[in-house]
Amino acid sequence: MISVDSIIAAAEQQTGLPAKLEPAVLEGLNQYVSSLNREAPLTERGWQSVQGTLITNLSNRLRVEAYLAEHPQLLQTPIEKPLFVFGLPRTGTTLVINLLNEDPARRCFRRWESLDSVPPPTTAELSSGPRYEKSQQMTQLSLKYAPQIAAIHYEDADSPTECQFAMSQSFCAQYYEAIAEVPSYRQWFLNADYRPAFQYQKKLLQLLQAQAPGRWTLKNPWHPLFLEDLTQVYPDAQLVMTHRDPVDVVGSCCSLIKHVRAMMSDKVDLRYIGETMMDTFASMVERTLAFKAKHGWDSIYDLHYSAVMRDPIGEIKKVYDHFNEPWTEAAEQAMTAYLANNPKGKFGKHEYSLAEYGLTAAKVRERFADYCDRFAIAVNN
Repeated sequence: MISVDSIIAAAEQQTGLPAKLEPAVLEGLNQYVSSLNREAPLTERGWQSVQGTLITNLSNRLRVEAYLAEHPQLLQTPIEKPLFVFGLPRTGTTLVINLLNEDPARRCFRRWESLDSVPPPTTAELSSGPRYEKSQQMTQLSLKYAPQIAAIHYEDADSPTECQFAMSQSFCAQYYEAIAEVPSYRQWFLNADYRPAFQYQKKLLQLLQAQAPGRWTLKNPWHPLFLEDLTQVYPDAQLVMTHRDPVDVVGSCCSLIKHVRAMMSDKVDLRYIGETMMDTFASMVERTLAFKAKHGWDSIYDLHYSAVMRDPIGEIKKVYDHFNEPWTEAAEQAMTAYLANNPKGKFGKHEYSLAEYGLTAAKVRERFADYCDRFAIAVNN
């Protein structure tokens, strides 16, 4: 069992800063801690890990808020035309963001800086310095002791990471459901007002770009759940959605959740994972279609996994053309080099079975038949 008061006290002690938390932040933290205490079948190691995660997230937020209070001029700097890559998980968002990250004109949200944000890094420090090196050491330990996770999804300390590691500092992130079985938090999260999380993210980006500028290029598979909130905070956002055969999506994502939860619990309900992932993905599709119906089909640029696999550089170039962005030789050369140095399966092969989760290919196909038809998604026979 853990308590909100103990999390706040530990973050205050760690940072030496008072926690003056907004109501939305307290709501999310209370919801999660309550759900953990009532529902999560965590091991002792799992409880320690989750508590440490909450303290780390809150501590970074306190440092960010304090730095911005001392440098309020940063909040006047614009975030112009940020590009957001999203889609159902396991649809190629990681490859797409890593290719975009190779463009020298772009600025991605790095793994290490997501939770060690103050002071803002210089451009030279994005891939060097004590904070980067500390994070990279942790990444290497993870590669050694959790190779099954690396085979599914691997990030270096300076790799582009998901927006939700900014959202997690508002305690409104799918990440929290991924690491523990928390049904009541999941229901709250799916129906939460996500604007406060995006507003905090924007402030964090304004801080991080102070000495390391560039066009923000971000990714988070779960953004389809909150597109209206996203575009209220970033009205000129460029939106790119990736698509893949749902049979591969569901199986791969369930496997990732299983391995993550197994690190925190010795009672992982695989059927629950299958049911909830199917329901969440259906909500993501439904909300995406509602957004397109309201704002126009072209309000989101659709990018197909099968096409990206066949011609990654060509498909990325189409994204640039769609948004009238300049395509440079430097970007193309860097993207080509990235592909040569990072072949698929570099960290091992990811194998999974739908049957583990009480699912079949036919059941997934039936649930997402309309999605595949509407988006002309290539499916494996």
